[in-house]
Amino acid sequence: MKNLKVNKGQIIQHRGELGTKVYTVVKGLLRSYAIDAKGKEHTYLFAPEGWIIADSKRASVPSELFIEALEDSELKVMPKIFDEDMDIGIEEYEKITRRMEVLQDRIIMLMSATALERYEHFMETYPNIIQRVPQRMVASYLGITPEALSKVKRDLQKK
Repeated sequence: MKNLKVNKGQIIQHRGELGTKVYTVVKGLLRSYAIDAKGKEHTYLFAPEGWIIADSKRASVPSELFIEALEDSELKVMPKIFDEDMDIGIEEYEKITRRMEVLQDRIIMLMSATALERYEHFMETYPNIIQRVPQRMVASYLGITPEALSKVKRDLQKK
């Protein structure tokens, strides 16, 4: 694995790229997102310290996601094509497993949960980033408008 430093606002992966990488966040915060045909951003995943972020497509298939640094960040970079000489331990596999768990939970939540339940789940999943990302990105992640997020937060305060 090699180390990489990126600046806030830097896009480290664009949709359509081949040979994309797997990033472990040592310090900072990243997000992955897609842009639909109407130009609307849809936040897919946040990756704070200790998380892994990548497009799930094979290295030989064009990526679907953008990956952006939301803060100045330090990353470990790993290719998607693994070989016997790579130094990947159980810790990295545990991070990958955690990422898959979060994504599975997210898909189930988007299919069945209310906006309030999705927001509460977001706060449990990402307790340390709520003040670090713009509310429009949180709303995008939850699949609601920023106005609906404001209403959810008001409702939560009344609870």
